[in-house]
Amino acid sequence: MSIKTETMTLNMGPQHPSTHGVFRLLVEVDGETITKAEPIMGYLHRGSEKLAERFLYTQFIPYTDRLDYMNAMTNNYVYCSAIERLLEWEVPERAEYLRVIVMELNRIASHLVWWGTYLLDIGALSPFLYAFRDRDHCLDLLNEISGARMTFNYVRIGGVKWDAPEGWVDRVKEKVKVLRENINEYDTLVTGNEIFQSRTIGVGKLSKEQILDWGISGPLARASGLKMDVRKDEPYSVYDRFDFDIPTREEGDVYARYKVRIDELYESLKIIEQACEQIPDGDIITKKGQRIMMIKPPAGEAYTRAEASKGEIGVYAISNGKNKPYRIKLRRPSFVNVAILQDLLVGQNIQNLVAIFGSLDIVLGEVDA
Repeated sequence: MSIKTETMTLNMGPQHPSTHGVFRLLVEVDGETITKAEPIMGYLHRGSEKLAERFLYTQFIPYTDRLDYMNAMTNNYVYCSAIERLLEWEVPERAEYLRVIVMELNRIASHLVWWGTYLLDIGALSPFLYAFRDRDHCLDLLNEISGARMTFNYVRIGGVKWDAPEGWVDRVKEKVKVLRENINEYDTLVTGNEIFQSRTIGVGKLSKEQILDWGISGPLARASGLKMDVRKDEPYSVYDRFDFDIPTREEGDVYARYKVRIDELYESLKIIEQACEQIPDGDIITKKGQRIMMIKPPAGEAYTRAEASKGEIGVYAISNGKNKPYRIKLRRPSFVNVAILQDLLVGQNIQNLVAIFGSLDIVLGEVDA
């Protein structure tokens, strides 16, 4: 005999430690089973797209740092690349190699923040300390080349801000060796842990159909068996010159998303090693790019996309021939990915909510841009 009970509405956020930002999730539960979930965003909205219309093309670059502030270099790149496409500028080879190196270092740093904070969310303290130890290796290098530790603002329209300091590429090579050895410890510390596996295996499954229906990208898509990565599907910069794999899993659960991100750390290290070996001498920005007040793309439009740590990020830029954008539209992967919660959480046990939500790896600065 089943007992009919009333459902209960629970409010998670907008101030909650596991949301890592101002995000509200309205959840309806029947007993301990989630029957409805409604993600409510917008508490952090800053109107970045509208602000772009008020600034010179170069002045908007720092605003891209503040989208996914864990992956600022890729945000810089995709915006600058869209404007370069409007201008039909060719970026010097050395600048492209520097861009790839800093973007992959930033991808590693972003994944490490996710790894450490995710494990903290589900009850493990030690991984957080390991993750931030290794993230510091990346931030030291990015700080040295850009002058900042988080919102880097290094990529420029036509190239990069300045050349790498003397000996920087050699220091990157050394850090790659350290990081590879340290990341090997993660499997010993976490991956095979019985408690961790019981919290993640078979939990929060996403099918290929759901991924495609919701427009999901990045590690979430690859963990459900879809081998999607802009670096391979539509190679940009100099990514077509490197040998690397796109890690995928078929299970589509929280554990698969974890494994994909760990595997991606190794692939980023491979890309960085190859870029450091191949990097040529030469200019780091086009001569036209040095005249920031004179950047006036001809009237037209362009769309550029790239593979950020959270998924596909895109910039659609419209020019009316003046020195300020007529319109900038941002395709933010965190914003797209978080929408799946209303589908993904239904039928799940309430105790798995944080484990599922954290596996999406969203940044609210990008969700609410």
